[in-house]
Amino acid sequence: MRQQRIVLAGGSGFLGQALVKYFQTLGWEVIVLTRSPQAARAAREVRWDAETLGEWASELDGAAAVVNLTGRTVDCRYTAENRRLIMNSRVNSTRAVGQAIAQCGQPPRVWLNASSATIYRHTLGAAWDESGTDFAATPEVKDAFSLEVIHAWERALDEAQTPRTRKVALRTTMVLGPARNSVFPVLRRLARLGLGGRMGSGEQFVSWLHEADFLRAVEFVIAHEELSGSVNFAAPNPVPNHELMRAFRELVGMPIGLPATAWMLEVGAFFLRTETELILKSRRVVPGRLLRAGFEFRFPELRGALSELQSRAGSTCGRCAPDSAPH
Repeated sequence: MRQQRIVLAGGSGFLGQALVKYFQTLGWEVIVLTRSPQAARAAREVRWDAETLGEWASELDGAAAVVNLTGRTVDCRYTAENRRLIMNSRVNSTRAVGQAIAQCGQPPRVWLNASSATIYRHTLGAAWDESGTDFAATPEVKDAFSLEVIHAWERALDEAQTPRTRKVALRTTMVLGPARNSVFPVLRRLARLGLGGRMGSGEQFVSWLHEADFLRAVEFVIAHEELSGSVNFAAPNPVPNHELMRAFRELVGMPIGLPATAWMLEVGAFFLRTETELILKSRRVVPGRLLRAGFEFRFPELRGALSELQSRAGSTCGRCAPDSAPH
């Protein structure tokens, strides 16, 4: 039986490297498209500029699936230059992948393109599934730029002329994993230092997903041909921020956690060169289409997810420094 091939564009980050290991374990051939190939990594890496067609495009011909995770981190101040880089990295890479697929003699059967659950409106009420269409920006969390980016990102996917390739927009929430560039070690360290209190009001919802369920969901979407368009990658039970932080305090045995008010977060975000929207926006997102298609979450509840990650991460995770932040 011929070995199936998956191409991971922008696959050198946290989620990309997790996908490399996962699909290699399944027996797939894995190709990573990256700006900086490294021979020492587990998968074969091919150079691309994430903007223009090149020799890399031939890797897609005959592949079973392509997953595009490319996108500059949003964990920065939204200066004019950073806005340009954030937008272009997502839109240009999506267009390039679409152009490469269009010229394939044997195009991939499915194209999974990263997106973000930030597309849904800030809400403290009912959760959003994929049927939600109220995407207006919320002034109090200043998310107009994020919405602009995600709409342009998904529009580039929609406009790609790939009639023989099924297209899926992965509206992904915060993915929790033990790797140093996941948010898990960052929040665990804050809790250990006694800084794991509520952020802002603490009422804003946090949607999250265990790394293992992210990987399994990618495999599931590839296998289920009825899934196309937008798919929420989120655990079925989002929690308020105050509950999230309490769970981290319980995890590390810290009885106290100093809260951070909105103005404190603004000051901290300025010095850390990031934006408070990443913390204060209420993302209450659920995986409607995955559940209806029969996907079974291994970690549907937050505390079970954190406990499993703690058992794998060991004591070193708390000393790790973050490389980037999730959407």
